Amino acid sequence: MTANDYLDCYQPELVVIPCGSRKLGQRARAADLYVGSYHRACRRAADALRPDRLLILSARYGLLDLDDVIDPYDTPHGAADAITAEALLKQATVRDIVLLDPVVALGGARHAGLVRTIWPHARTPLAGTRGMGEQMARLAMLRKGHEQRLM
Repeated sequence: MTANDYLDCYQPELVVIPCGSRKLGQRARAADLYVGSYHRACRRAADALRPDRLLILSARYGLLDLDDVIDPYDTPHGAADAITAEALLKQATVRDIVLLDPVVALGGARHAGLVRTIWPHARTPLAGTRGMGEQMARLAMLRKGHEQRLM
């Protein structure tokens, strides 16, 4: 089974990728702030899907557009001061994106679970993986598979 078995051949309206613990040390655009290899792999796979919209799910700030400028932080998902499902729903409602479909959540179980509180129908191509290595491999397959379809 490949990562593409989890997704139909479509262009998603929205892809939501996770933030990351490795960040620049100063205020930056969300697209530039997260520098870890996992976040970057999710971003490359998301870009290959060519979504209408790409958002980052920040553990502190919630849903971020790539151009949102934010300060670095040390809040992991699940921490007392982390974004909640209720706050995410409010953000999605204000952005008028609650009814988007198809939606893809690239990230681990905690990330996908938060995304699914807003979009229960979201596709989660990393579901069932058993660790970071397997997720990275699946992200690479997803990216390569969609890039090949575009050639």
